[in-house]
Amino acid sequence: MLTTLLIPFRVLINFLWALTTTAAIGASIVFIGIFKLLLPIAPVQRLLSTLANSLFRLWAYAMSLLFQLTQKMTWHIEGDLALHKNGWYMIMGNHRSWVDVFVLMHLARRNMPMPRFFLKRQLLWIPIVGWGCWVLDMPFMRRYSKDMIAKKPHLKGRDIVTTQRSCKKFKHIPTTVVNFCEGTRFTPQKHKNKNSPYRYLLPPKAGGTAFSLQIMGDQFEGILDITIAYPGKDDRPVVWHLLSGQLRNVYVHIRTLPITDDLIGDYANDPEFKTHFQKWLNQRWHEKDAIIEDLHEKMDLAHQRR
Repeated sequence: MLTTLLIPFRVLINFLWALTTTAAIGASIVFIGIFKLLLPIAPVQRLLSTLANSLFRLWAYAMSLLFQLTQKMTWHIEGDLALHKNGWYMIMGNHRSWVDVFVLMHLARRNMPMPRFFLKRQLLWIPIVGWGCWVLDMPFMRRYSKDMIAKKPHLKGRDIVTTQRSCKKFKHIPTTVVNFCEGTRFTPQKHKNKNSPYRYLLPPKAGGTAFSLQIMGDQFEGILDITIAYPGKDDRPVVWHLLSGQLRNVYVHIRTLPITDDLIGDYANDPEFKTHFQKWLNQRWHEKDAIIEDLHEKMDLAHQRR
């Protein structure tokens, strides 16, 4: 019934649902964070983190409903999701849109440890959302330009230290560490500026993935190589498409890759390992690109037959 409403009404319903559930659950997580600050005792901290994580899963269920409230949307999920909530995994994914975050929430809500994202430090100051992410121990990263590092060499490697500190926290609670390896959302302009060798992807950055494996590789049960695409007229939907009920298809391809010994090494100080890891990741990106291209060919063929 709600799918037949005019777009303004669909936007209002979805926006109010997202706002109220995020505010209520986020405020509850922040409330738990107050006790985490006041009670710096390891067993208590772990208990409070577990409670906050349960609320985070509840939020994932709430966000999953956004795909169903006002739109006739079809999920196309291929691959293996034979996971369990009490494990540790690392997601290695492409980044098409902000909608990707809601897609991962939908995937994680039932049978995956709740994901942790590497966030820009500016997001920390967003009321409720930023504070809630801090309580959930999500790492906030500062990006330094080459010019800034040239002026202040001591800033070099600061992100690496943040990654190491955050991943150590993840060892105490089942977690899926998310690496959007491209480092930013795809746009045609970014694709052109970076002279990408891929048709549908930006070149991947290997550092964050390599450091996550270096720190937690012995604890991860596998790498979830996730490819996300939105076939249709606009394959880079913005949140507006989701709120207005105009998102029709979401395609997700999942491969579980083993973590072999050759994927764990000192990325910062071992040039040979660095070269090897970059080649390995680039090959995965060529495979992702082929998956997305095959999808578009199938969609074009389906439209021609209509």
